[in-house]
Amino acid sequence: MNPFEMVVAIVAITAIASVVRARYGVVRRHKGEDFVSRGPDPEAERLRAEVKALKDRVAVLERLATDGSTALEREFDKLRDRD
Repeated sequence: MNPFEMVVAIVAITAIASVVRARYGVVRRHKGEDFVSRGPDPEAERLRAEVKALKDRVAVLERLATDGSTALEREFDKLRDRD
């Protein structure tokens, strides 16, 4: 094994170890390594719920834009009652 191949092998091993460490949530601290728990993020869950609500509202607005005028009035009345 020549020196170039040895350097490439060391870099490859280091890169693979870094990917595996990131995949399993191992974080280097000042002394030793710790596992980071990957539980559900409450902020992400709140944002998902907000996006779902916005998608529902957009679906209603799309339906209102494509329906006839009588259906449009009924949907506006439904929306007023919901808020």
